[in-house]
Amino acid sequence: MTQPLLKVEHLKKYFPIKGGVFGRNVGQVKAVDDVSFEVMEGEILGIVGESGCGKSTTGKSLLRLIEPTEGKVTYDGHEVTTLNDETMRLLRRDMQIIFQDPYASLNPRHTVEKIIGEPLLVHGMKSAEQRKTRVQELLEVVGLDAYHASRYPHQFSGGQRQRIGIARALANNPKLIICDEPVSALDVSVQSQILNLMEELRDQFNLTYVFIAHDLSVVKHISDRVGVMYLGRMVELANKDHLYDDPKHPYTQALLSAVPTPDPDEKKDRMILKGDVPSPANPPSGCAFHTRCPYVMDVCKLERPAWKEVSENHFAACHLYE
Repeated sequence: MTQPLLKVEHLKKYFPIKGGVFGRNVGQVKAVDDVSFEVMEGEILGIVGESGCGKSTTGKSLLRLIEPTEGKVTYDGHEVTTLNDETMRLLRRDMQIIFQDPYASLNPRHTVEKIIGEPLLVHGMKSAEQRKTRVQELLEVVGLDAYHASRYPHQFSGGQRQRIGIARALANNPKLIICDEPVSALDVSVQSQILNLMEELRDQFNLTYVFIAHDLSVVKHISDRVGVMYLGRMVELANKDHLYDDPKHPYTQALLSAVPTPDPDEKKDRMILKGDVPSPANPPSGCAFHTRCPYVMDVCKLERPAWKEVSENHFAACHLYE
């Protein structure tokens, strides 16, 4: 059996809450709470969930842009969480990120040539001429013109800026790219262009994506498998067709029932959730979803459900399947 390119085991990220005169720790925000999954080479794994469920924190923790509190992240045989700074720096050539906001992630004082050329310089391409040639190649790969290299970020539209962000991520020929909501700030027509570009690049360069988003139709379009997160925990993971056709977890069922359909005459059974999302600083006992679940049982309030395979390659954490 082939080994996964990325393996995440029991990943946790807790942020301390400071309080009182002396700034002591008075609690923790459990942003990511015991998440495990694998990503095979060449695969696109989508991660969905509502705002604040820990998707972006998970993505940044995989690259150690945020240091995980606990857990193990193994990339291509290297245990990322235990590497020293120098080894981690060398590994970053293979692991890159496309940020959510194309306006905030590009330095407004740098030209596009410097923005895309900086990763090349950091990883050993000393020749300015080589860097310039590589930047022009990358711009053309992402659908921009070579002469754009001398411009500044404010001279581009949102979609063009995101293309610059993609070019920067591709600079050192990475194997894995974490895509942190790369199209959420863009218009729908531009979203489709960027998604199609990312699929083309995946095929062209044999890339592996972890694609984080909250738009279920976008995730279905681009992903091979989809994981659903709720309040810092992974609640379901399956092949996209199985997940969309036969969701097992009540939260996934509620999410999918809210997806609008283009046919106004089609009647859908909406599953309306009661109440608000609990605070990650004080999550409910047992199953985190029990406060809003229409099928709640007594065991849900007391015991956290185990992460298990409920059908072939379809995983869920729910007491309904025990």
